[in-house]
Formats: sequence, structure tokens, C-alpha cells
Amino acid sequence: MIFTAPSGAGKTTLVRHLLANFDRLMFSVSATTRPKRAYEKDGIDYHFLTKEKFRSHMAENGFLEWEEVYDGNYYGTLKSEIHRIWASDKAVIFDVDVKGAISLKNYFGDKALAVFVNPPSVDVLIQRLVDRKTETKASLKRRIDRFKMELSCSNDFDIILQNDDLDEAKAAAELITNNWLKR
Repeated sequence: MIFTAPSGAGKTTLVRHLLANFDRLMFSVSATTRPKRAYEKDGIDYHFLTKEKFRSHMAENGFLEWEEVYDGNYYGTLKSEIHRIWASDKAVIFDVDVKGAISLKNYFGDKALAVFVNPPSVDVLIQRLVDRKTETKASLKRRIDRFKMELSCSNDFDIILQNDDLDEAKAAAELITNNWLKR
């Protein structure tokens, strides 16, 4: 399952909720070159790589997908991460940006379900990012500039999950996941 949305729409909250409630799911830890935030753990939240190590994986065809998201910060899905999860006989759940989700959906086709988490509004997204207190003015502007493109892609996904109310969105995500795992 692939969950995607603009930053602040709630995809990570929903993915964490699903991981806590579905033993069959395992989180695909993305790789990134961006700096680690104080609360993040390497190998749990992301695989934090140097740009040189990231480029080495690129050269070795070690990614299912990758992209440069914000000013020299790379993000990607390591093939080795997917093989690790499959070796545990688990279903993969991705929490990725919109472009990465499109790439993953193109790669896996009907073997993956792509869910776009739709926020209530752009104003709510901006407020959520401000409330996180993890963004500089420059990084906040970059994320806001990206929202329009990301929101315009919502119809490229299998399901649009509206996140106006978190409890309702969690219940909808559980139903979607339950149905997907039963297929």
C-alpha cells in the first residue's frame, strides 16, 4: 500500500495508526540525504545517507524510485528495504511524497494500492506545517509552492481519502487496508 499527500495532510499519522493496528503491515523506511531532525532515528524514520552514499545506490540501481525533492535533498525507496519486508512475509506500506508514489504505483501496477490523503484545505496544510515548528521560512515556502502540483495529482491514485476529521480518516484507512489485505 502506498500512502501519499502533501506535507501536513496527515499521511504519516494515518500510516502510523495502520502499523499499530495491522500486524501484517511493515513500514518501508525511505532513504534521504536531508538532515535528521532531533526526534528522528536512523533506520526507523529514514535511512539517513550522505549524498555520496545516495548517489552510489543510484549508480548501482539500488532504488525503486528516487528524486531530488527540495534543493539538493534526495529521497528514495531502496530495493533492499522492500526485499527485507518481503522476507519477513509482511505487506509493505509506503509513506512517500506524491512523485515517489506515482513512481511506485507505475512500478508495482495493480499489485499496489495507492491512496492519496486529501487535506481539508491549503490553509489547513500551511497551519499544520507552522504548528510542527520544524520548518524554516524558506523550507515552508518551498513546501507551500509544491502543494499546488501535489494536489493536482490526486486523481492519479486509486483512492482519495479525505482527512477533514482524523478519527474518520483513521476509520476509513482501516477499512481500505482491511479490504486490501483480504484481496
